[in-house]
Amino acid sequence: MEAPRAVTDEGQSTSSSGSCKRVCYVVSNELVKVSSLLPSNPRRSLLVHTLVKAFGLLSPLQDSVVNVGNSVMQVLSPVSADIRELSTYHDKDYLEYILGGNKSEGRNAEYGLEEDCPAFPQLAEYVRHIAGASLTAARALHHGRADIAICWDGGRHHAQKSRASGFCYVADCVLVILALKRPIQTIPGKPTSKPRVMYLDLDLHFSDGVSQAFYSPSSGLLTPQVLTFSIHHTAPGFFPVSELSALTDPTGPDFDPFTLSLPLERGASNATFARVWPIIERVKDAFEPDYVVVQCGVDGLTGDPYATWNWSLGGDGGVGWYIERICRWQCKVLLLGGGGYNSPNVARAWTYITSIALERPLPLEADIPDHGAFPLYAPSFTLDVPPGHVQDQNTEEYLERVEGVFAQVVEAILQRRGRQSTPRI
Repeated sequence: MEAPRAVTDEGQSTSSSGSCKRVCYVVSNELVKVSSLLPSNPRRSLLVHTLVKAFGLLSPLQDSVVNVGNSVMQVLSPVSADIRELSTYHDKDYLEYILGGNKSEGRNAEYGLEEDCPAFPQLAEYVRHIAGASLTAARALHHGRADIAICWDGGRHHAQKSRASGFCYVADCVLVILALKRPIQTIPGKPTSKPRVMYLDLDLHFSDGVSQAFYSPSSGLLTPQVLTFSIHHTAPGFFPVSELSALTDPTGPDFDPFTLSLPLERGASNATFARVWPIIERVKDAFEPDYVVVQCGVDGLTGDPYATWNWSLGGDGGVGWYIERICRWQCKVLLLGGGGYNSPNVARAWTYITSIALERPLPLEADIPDHGAFPLYAPSFTLDVPPGHVQDQNTEEYLERVEGVFAQVVEAILQRRGRQSTPRI
């Protein structure tokens, strides 16, 4: 793929008028090349950006600004992360080893470079480019140059502070949250504001790397600036194994109302996702974020090799339905990638989400445009990823329990923030 001519992260801001949203899309030829080397997702990045481009969503105009629907989009070329930026979270020893040239089998294991996270050529470039791409998107929001930012090569939510884990070598999700929560001085001479950042993870797998990074069970007087909320599947032996992946327990001694977990059973369908959506809305309303970071992993879609959920792109409760509503929230939105191991379906999903962010949703029955990867979209050769026929095992009893738990969670958030709840009618 040849990426559209992009401006740098330091370029001029895109102006907007009225209700026109400013959207930035982070991509470059080098990013696609390096990201496509990821052992767990070979060439996936290439498929994603190629399909987005094939549908005309990245057609370059003057100054790389694209007027699409009711939005204005700017294609941004990522700035590679330096050691200082990576060190805002990662341990020095880990960075020195993973960015260095010499690797040994014994030390590889020490830093998680084994099994699902093998060392590979250009690993150092991969780490710098992925972190840099996500941070480029975050800066566009933080500096007021965009309302929605998209970085499909980010979303590595399993990486630990000093170890690679779960196909993830760099904790870009944590790095962007730390960047977005930095104080902003909106009016010269006035006190700086401390932005609140909500992290919402839609991946099939629990966001252990992110949730653990911000987990704080102590009931201090200060309200955290960060709230993490992971919706995922968990079961004995299902990766990742973490105590935090269980359904949040507001009565437990280690309860943190700002580190939330909502596990869904096998077969989770649009109906189940539509059912839990009001919970997400109430948590968001209680926390009142300035930014929301959405990890858009799509390994829960029908057709993924994990074959666990039965989520689909369209319809009430579908992936697109979720993103459309999130983009309406009165806060800035960062859309990151994540899991997904049926690469053509991942490309379908993130292309569709991109069109929604641009307020020009593609029809799900749209034919895949003729381009170099066209044969991979057989047999349907359409954009849609429809639901399968797997039974949804999320029972009414379980969903009622979830609703009861999160009613308590919302009250706890409001109490910590010194607010009162508004009775629901």
